[in-house]
Amino acid sequence: MLSFNILVLVCLAYASLLFAVAFWAEKRAERGRLGWLRSPVVYTLSLSIYCTAWTFYGAVGYAARSGLEFVTIYVGPSLVMIGWWWVLRKLVRIGRTQRITSIADLISSRFGKSNTLGVLVTLLAVIAATPYIALQLQSVALSFAVFGINDPQAMVVTDLNKTALWVAGGLTLFTILFGTRNLDANERHHGVVTAIALEAVVKLVALVAVGVFVVWGVGGGLGETLSRIDTSPIAQQSINGTRWVTLTLLAAAAFLTLPRMFQVLVVESPEESHLFTAGWAFPLYLFGMSLFVIPIAVTGLAVLPEGANPDMFVLTIPLNFDKQALAALSFLGGFSSATSMVIVAAIALSTMVSNHIVMPIWLSSRKEGATVSGDVRSVVLLARRISIAGVLSLGYLYFHISGGSEALAAIGMISFTGVAQVLPAMIGGVFWRGATRVGAIAGIVTGFVIWAYTMFLPSFGAAAGFTETFMAHGPFGLEWLRPQALFGVTGADPVVHAVGWSIALNTLVFAVGSLFSFPRPVERLQGAQFVNVFEHTGSARRWSEGLAEAEDLLMMAQRIVGPAEAQKLFQIEAEAQGKQGYLPDVTPAFLERLERELAGSVGAATAHAMLGQLVGGSVVSVEDLMAVADEAAQIMEYSSQLEAKSTELVRTARQLREANEKLTALSIQKDAFLSQISHELRTPMTSIRAFSEILRDSGDMGGGTGGNTAGGAGMAPEDLKRFSGIIHDEAQRLTRLLDDLLDLSVLENGQVTLNWARTNLHDVIARAVQATTQGGTDMALAVHRAELSEHIAIDTDPDRLAQVFINLITNARKYCDATNPALHITATRIGRDRLQIDFVDNGSGIPADKQAMIFEKFSRLTDHAKAGGAGLGLAICREIMLNLGGTISYLPGQGGAAFRLELPRIRRKPPRPS
Repeated sequence: MLSFNILVLVCLAYASLLFAVAFWAEKRAERGRLGWLRSPVVYTLSLSIYCTAWTFYGAVGYAARSGLEFVTIYVGPSLVMIGWWWVLRKLVRIGRTQRITSIADLISSRFGKSNTLGVLVTLLAVIAATPYIALQLQSVALSFAVFGINDPQAMVVTDLNKTALWVAGGLTLFTILFGTRNLDANERHHGVVTAIALEAVVKLVALVAVGVFVVWGVGGGLGETLSRIDTSPIAQQSINGTRWVTLTLLAAAAFLTLPRMFQVLVVESPEESHLFTAGWAFPLYLFGMSLFVIPIAVTGLAVLPEGANPDMFVLTIPLNFDKQALAALSFLGGFSSATSMVIVAAIALSTMVSNHIVMPIWLSSRKEGATVSGDVRSVVLLARRISIAGVLSLGYLYFHISGGSEALAAIGMISFTGVAQVLPAMIGGVFWRGATRVGAIAGIVTGFVIWAYTMFLPSFGAAAGFTETFMAHGPFGLEWLRPQALFGVTGADPVVHAVGWSIALNTLVFAVGSLFSFPRPVERLQGAQFVNVFEHTGSARRWSEGLAEAEDLLMMAQRIVGPAEAQKLFQIEAEAQGKQGYLPDVTPAFLERLERELAGSVGAATAHAMLGQLVGGSVVSVEDLMAVADEAAQIMEYSSQLEAKSTELVRTARQLREANEKLTALSIQKDAFLSQISHELRTPMTSIRAFSEILRDSGDMGGGTGGNTAGGAGMAPEDLKRFSGIIHDEAQRLTRLLDDLLDLSVLENGQVTLNWARTNLHDVIARAVQATTQGGTDMALAVHRAELSEHIAIDTDPDRLAQVFINLITNARKYCDATNPALHITATRIGRDRLQIDFVDNGSGIPADKQAMIFEKFSRLTDHAKAGGAGLGLAICREIMLNLGGTISYLPGQGGAAFRLELPRIRRKPPRPS
C-alpha cells in the first residue's frame, strides 16, 4: 500500500517541479529566448485548463450516473473550436487592438468603457467561479482522503476541510509568485502557461494510462470490455434530447466566457494564427481525455464495492488492484487538473477585481490626481495579490459551507450557467453595432438574478434559506415563483430550467434595452471598432489636443507600467515626431496609443479615467463620425489622405520652427560664448601682464644690494610670493580654459586617443565620487549609490568615463537647489551587452524649454558667476560618450535633474553622427 506520507512528498516534489519549470520559462522569456514558448503546441496545451477535476474525476462519475451525457461537456468546446473559429479569431484580434485584459474588460470597453459594466461582470465572474474553485478543492481533498483513510500511519488526519485549506494556501502562493510578476496583463505569463502545458501532458498520460490498465489489465481486452459495456446499467440510460442540446450549448458558452478560458484563449494568445492549429489539435486532446471514461465507469461499477464514489473511480480502481505507481500517477493527473484551473482562474479574476473595482475606488479617492498619487504599479500588484487570496478563500468557504457533498458534475453546471450570462452581451457586442450599455447592464442583471435564484442559492440548501418547503411551495406560498418551477413551468429538468429561463430572459432584455436606448458617442465609436475590427485595426479617436503636459503624462505612465517601459514608449513617440529626448508633442494619436498601453495594465475603463484627469476630456472627431455613419469609402480615403498630408505639413513646420528657434538660441549663445571666452582669456592675461610688470619694475627681485629702484626699496619676499602665486593661478586658469577648448575640438574630430581597459564600473564611480568630495565645498551633497549593482565588468577608458561622472556630480553640487541636496546614482544591466547609469538629483530640474540646449557647445543656462566655468562640461561629456560608443541624455519626469548614460559592456566602434 502506498503510504499517505510518501504521497504527500510526491505531491510536494511535483509542485516543486512546476515551480522550477515556471521559473525557468520566466527567465528564458526575460532573456528574449521565447522560441517554442510561443509555439502553437504550448498554446493548444494551455487550453487544457478547460479539463479540470470535473473532466478528470467527475466525467467518470457523471458517466456512471447519467450514461453518455458526459460527452456534452466535450462536444460543446469542440464545436466552438471547429465551427466557431471565426468568433475566436475576432475575439483575439479585438483583444490585441484594444489591449483587452479580461472578459470584464472586453464588455466594459465595448460599451463605452463603462466601469459599471466592468464591476458587474467582475462580480458575476467571481461569484460564478466560486463553486468551480470549490469543486477543485473538493476533488483534491477527496483524492488525499482515498489514500489517508487506508493508511493508519499518516502524519495528518484526513479531514477534508483541513486538506482543502492547505491546498488553497499552496495554490495561492504559487499563483502570487508567478501570476503577478508582470503588471501588464498583455505580457504573456510564460511561466504559468508553460507549467500548465506540462500539467496538460501529465493529466492526459495519467487518464490514458488508467484507461489502458482498465481495458487490458482488468477487462481482459477490448472485446470483453465492449461486451461488459453493452450489459452495464450505463448502456440502459436513456438520452434526453432537450437536456443534451442544452448542456452542449452550455458547455460551448462556458468555453467562451469562463474567465480562465478567456485568459488563455485571448489574453495569453501569442499569435492569431495559433487558432488554426488549436482548431483541430484541441478537439483531439478532448477526444483523448474522454476516450476511456465509459470503460473506467463500467469497470468501477462492476469491481468496486457498492456505494463507492464514482467520482473517484480513476483513483480507486488502481488502488483496488494494488497498482501503487499507477495510483500515484492518477493522483498527479487529478492534482494537475485541479491546480491548473485554479491558478489561471485566480490570475484572471484578480486582474478583473484590481482593474474594475480596486483601481477606480483608489483613483477616485486621490484628490491630487494621477501624476502625484503615488506608485500606481505597487497598488495594482498588491490589489491583485490580495484578490488572488480572496478568490481562493471564497472557494474554500463555499466548499466548507456546502459540505462538499454534491457530485462534481453538479457543481460544475452551476458555474457554467453563471458565467454563461455574459454570452449575450459579448456576442451581441462584437457582432451588433446597435447593442448599448443600457441593454447589456439590464440583460446581465436579469440573467444573474434568475441564475442565483434558480441554481446558485439552492445549492446551499437550508443554509441560504432554501428549505424543502421553500423549494416545494415558493416564497410566501407563491408557487409560480418556485426556484425549479418558475412562472408555473413544471416537469423541466432543473438545469434545463435554470439555463433556459436565465439565458432567454437575459437575451430578451438585452435586445429590448438596446433597441429602446440610444448609445453614447463613445459607445458607437467602440461598436464600430469591435464589429468591424478587421477593417479598423486601430482604436477609435476620441481625444482632443488637451491641456496635459508630456512630462505629466510621463510621470503617470512611469507609475503604472514602470520607468523603463514608459520612457521607451515616450522616446519612440518623440523620435517618430522628429524630436529628441523623452517628451513628444501631446497629440490625439499619441494619447490614444498611451491609453491602449495603460489599458494593458489597469484596464480600459481605468486608463481612460486616469488620462481624462490630465487631459480634461475627450471629443469625437469628424473622421470618427464618418466611420460610425459608414460614409462612402472614397470619401474616407480622400479624408485620410488629406489628414496624412496635413499631419506631415504640421510635423515639417514644427521641425522647421524648432530648428529655427534652436539656431536663434545657439546664435545668441555663441555671441555670449565668444564674449565670455574673450573675457575669460583677457582676465587672466591682464592679471599676468599687470603682475609681471610689477615684478619687472621692482628691479632687484631679491633686494640683495639694498639699493633703490625707481625710487623705492626692493620687493619684500612675501609680496614676491603673493604676486608669483597670482601669476601661477591665472596661468592655470588660462591653461584649463584652453585645455577644455582643445579637448572638445579633438573629441569632435574623432582624433582622441582612448586608453581602453577592462575595469569594474564600481571602481570608476567610486573614484569620481571621491574626486568631487575632496577639498570641501560650500554645499553638502548626499550621494546615494546601489553599490552591489555597480559591480559590472566593462571595456572602456576609465579616465574619460570618470571625467563624465565627475562633471555630472559637480553639476549636481552646483545647481541642485533642494534644501537637503541629494544625488542618486543607479547602474542597471540592459540585456547582456549594455548597461545604463542614471544620475538623478532632488532639485527642481532643468526647465522644459532649456532641455534641448544643454548639450550644445554654446549653451549657458545660468549666470557665469554661479557656473564658475566656460560652460563646456556637458558638451564634452556628450562627445566622450560618443567616442566610448554610448550616449548621454536628459531624462525628464524624475522630480529633479536626471541624466542617463548608456554604454556597451564590450568595446565596439563608436557611432559618429552624420
